[in-house]
Amino acid sequence: MEFVVVMYYNGFKIRCNRGWLGMKADAVFEGGGVKGTGLAGALYYAEKEMKVEWQNVAGTSAGAIVAALVASGCSAAEIKDIVFGLDFSLVKDEGFLDHFSYPGKLLSIIFEKGIYEGNYIESFIGEQLRKKGVVTFGDLRIDGEKDPRYQYKLNVIASDITRGKMLVLPADIKDYGIDPDRLSVARAVRMSMSIPVYFEPVRLDYLNNGVASRSFIVDGGILSNFPVWLFDADFNPQWPTFGFRLIEPGQEKPRSINNIVDFLSAMIGTMMEAHDERYIKEANFNRTIPIPTMGVRTTEFEITSEKKEMLFQAGYRAAQKFFEDYTEETYRKIHPLFKKSVT
Repeated sequence: MEFVVVMYYNGFKIRCNRGWLGMKADAVFEGGGVKGTGLAGALYYAEKEMKVEWQNVAGTSAGAIVAALVASGCSAAEIKDIVFGLDFSLVKDEGFLDHFSYPGKLLSIIFEKGIYEGNYIESFIGEQLRKKGVVTFGDLRIDGEKDPRYQYKLNVIASDITRGKMLVLPADIKDYGIDPDRLSVARAVRMSMSIPVYFEPVRLDYLNNGVASRSFIVDGGILSNFPVWLFDADFNPQWPTFGFRLIEPGQEKPRSINNIVDFLSAMIGTMMEAHDERYIKEANFNRTIPIPTMGVRTTEFEITSEKKEMLFQAGYRAAQKFFEDYTEETYRKIHPLFKKSVT
């Protein structure tokens, strides 16, 4: 006979050794390009089996896409359909120069600062969000919330490489003279997923002390690919934060570097995949769902339906194991890292 302990801690109903059933939670989704299909699988288990109700969500790159869909009100089943319906090969929307093979791509990097335009993914995500009545961040504002971190249901991470700073959108967009409520959600997602070299950066023109200035905005993964810390505060939480992280078990296959484009791509990939490692290992393992990526590369845009399904199932199984192992003791170990209670 199975014995399940039901108890209350900080106002939470906890089923020890069975995860947390029917709870509210925040979520942070890691970036990872096409590997983000695994995020959809983990999300599916959390929503369908654990009945988790998502509150604040955040993400970088592919994680920003998933987070935006969650914030708009898409169900896990709808997100699965959207991800499986996305033809990643179309994400490589080439401009005029890019049609001239390697020389054209090199010229595109030199003159346009990226190979692909980035318009397709912005249009695609914008279309999905409009179906849910979401266009700008004003549509995702949480009434009555005073703390900037929690004023919007969605936070997106991007990088301003001109000013050398990380951006948490929409809050930081006011530094460029733009009202956060009026920022397009699809545009913010595009900023977050503009992988350097692969995609042209988003250009922001603004006045800096009366002087016309321009910033180049690229993938948030350059500075924080897994911002699981985003909702943390030194108070007991009203609900916890769970991180959805893409991992490659063991040693990844070495990258092939044959030209300057390969070199730049490898350098960017290393920057985006490695710099959050220590923080995750030291502080956040117990609240992170580690999703195996099955050898799929971030920029494997020609991914097959079979590989998508493999990633989805890997995410589903990872979330299942995580919540089966999640207990009150796990919560006690990490609750000081959670966001503050809403007053």
